[in-house]
Amino acid sequence: MTRIDFHSNVPDKIQYACRLVRKARAANCEIVLLAGDRAQLAALDEALWTFSEQEFLPHVIAGDALAAKTPVVLTDNENAELPHHQILINLSNASPTHFARFERMFEIISSNDADKTAGRERYRYYQQRGYPLTHFVAEKT
Repeated sequence: MTRIDFHSNVPDKIQYACRLVRKARAANCEIVLLAGDRAQLAALDEALWTFSEQEFLPHVIAGDALAAKTPVVLTDNENAELPHHQILINLSNASPTHFARFERMFEIISSNDADKTAGRERYRYYQQRGYPLTHFVAEKT
């Protein structure tokens, strides 16, 4: 059963996701990042290239010929063909249809009221279905 970790009160979802990717890659995990739309996908792609001067976070967009060989795959289409099913980082405001394919999912919730409301709805959705949930509140900076 998919383990689901909620991270709420996140000031910058893109930068937070980059930190999660860095930590997961240090543990040799394969990651899929689900963006809410094309603009967020582009921002995520750019952030992963520029996140750290000392570290390289190899990534491609889903559908790329190298996706199966690349540890981090980005998409804004939850129905995209995905080569990895270890970790899903959800930056969208909806419950991904195929989240149960993953061993673990991170739900990233900002301090924005609409994002918090959508996050609470997703939390209840998973809770009602018996998924193991944890909740971490990011510290204000």
